[in-house]
Amino acid sequence: MTPSLSHPRYRGIFPVVPTTFHEDGTLDLASQKRCVDFMIDSGVDGLCILANFSEQFLLADDERELLTRAVLEHVAGRLPVIVTTTHTSTAICAARSRRAQEMGAAMVMVMPPYHGATFRFSEAQIRAFYQGVSDAIDIPIMVQDAPAAGTPLSPAFLARMAQEIEQVSYFKMETAGAASKLRELIALGGDAIEGPWDGEEAITLLADLEAGATGAMTGGAFADGIRPIIEAHRSGDKDTAFAQYQRWLPLINHENRQAGFLAAKALMKEGGVIACEAPRSPWPPLHPEVRRQLIDIARRLDPLVLRWGR
Repeated sequence: MTPSLSHPRYRGIFPVVPTTFHEDGTLDLASQKRCVDFMIDSGVDGLCILANFSEQFLLADDERELLTRAVLEHVAGRLPVIVTTTHTSTAICAARSRRAQEMGAAMVMVMPPYHGATFRFSEAQIRAFYQGVSDAIDIPIMVQDAPAAGTPLSPAFLARMAQEIEQVSYFKMETAGAASKLRELIALGGDAIEGPWDGEEAITLLADLEAGATGAMTGGAFADGIRPIIEAHRSGDKDTAFAQYQRWLPLINHENRQAGFLAAKALMKEGGVIACEAPRSPWPPLHPEVRRQLIDIARRLDPLVLRWGR
């Protein structure tokens, strides 16, 4: 069966795996493996590593290689893993993507090329960039449409890339008005848009599902709360989807708007999943009051993360 919007290879919830460190900032691979095991137990459909919510911008190249290999070997085919391979250079991104595929990645996620606050590229250059990455691999590319890149990607341009570039077939929407953009992308791209996905920690999940999203890339701590929303909506039970989303929205909102990528690690540390929740310098630690509110909200919902390691 040919992969398409109606028959995607991957769908459901693929949360971002946080990168775990010791207090001194070195990688903690023992906690990393426990983190992965917990996330699999929480009911995910797949995982994503080395994303922005994994602090990828604070990692050295050899650490990225080490983490990719360690996670993929530990997952050992239990479920598909998306590896983020973003880099401004076409050649480096292509090489990263090829290595990820060789190690067992199911898909790569790639932001458009950019650097800092001002270095941007034209649509022709962005298209050539994704073409170069596609030519290097045989697995799908997920275009990460993220505000961090500061690069406008119109639905028409994304649809054209999906139709013209072999591996460009998944799209994670994190920009404002994501639902409208997803709806237009699907209308323009048709079956070339194999995976229109929700992003940004599920803060716009319900609207994006209504627009046709078939997957969601969320934070890593409470997939057991978010997956039932996706499944209820997919089955046509919109009342249950709404009720479940309403129930979990305070925690989703606190992660997205207050705690950011440190939410997952704080929850995992609180529940005994990982040994240390610290980010890597110079990123500041979570404010104690923000953390207290996060745990308080979570305890009212009793997610697996607070029980798994106890």
